Amino acid sequence: MPKTKTEQIKDEMTSFLSKEEIAKLVSKLASQIESDYEGKDLIFICPLRGSIHFAADLMRKVGLMQQVDFVYVQSTEKGGALRITKDITINITGKDVIIVEEVIDTARTLSFLKNRLLASHPASLKIVTLLDKPARRELPIRADYIGKTIEDRYVVGYGMDSEELGRNYSDIYVLRN
Repeated sequence: MPKTKTEQIKDEMTSFLSKEEIAKLVSKLASQIESDYEGKDLIFICPLRGSIHFAADLMRKVGLMQQVDFVYVQSTEKGGALRITKDITINITGKDVIIVEEVIDTARTLSFLKNRLLASHPASLKIVTLLDKPARRELPIRADYIGKTIEDRYVVGYGMDSEELGRNYSDIYVLRN
């Protein structure tokens, strides 16, 4: 039986973080957020599509009152202008807001989103990321909560994709050298 495209892509990759290692990172980040926001209500903003797995797991671990909203930011061309094709619907004015990113690399989209959200005057705005890739950074932005800092490696799985494939993997993989 021939392999599916999803199985073929896994053949070109090697395991980087197991689902158990991911769960430990998520738990650590949730504990930090709970400690910092004790007694407060939170609004998690989840940029679509890659962050959905991380956001869902993180929200289940954070034992505070919370809401979630989704935003979809698209690049109009490679390395070009950005636009919001699905904006948030929750009023975040005066609220504590956390942007949930699965990976930060160039930070172009994240910087754009952060500025958009700051224009709505939240009480606070922080960023949580599962993976941080500072070697790829084009803009000076830093997450407030970082699961793991990694080298400039192409990662797939746990929401991250290669041409829309591999998002459903429980583990995170990197391309073989």
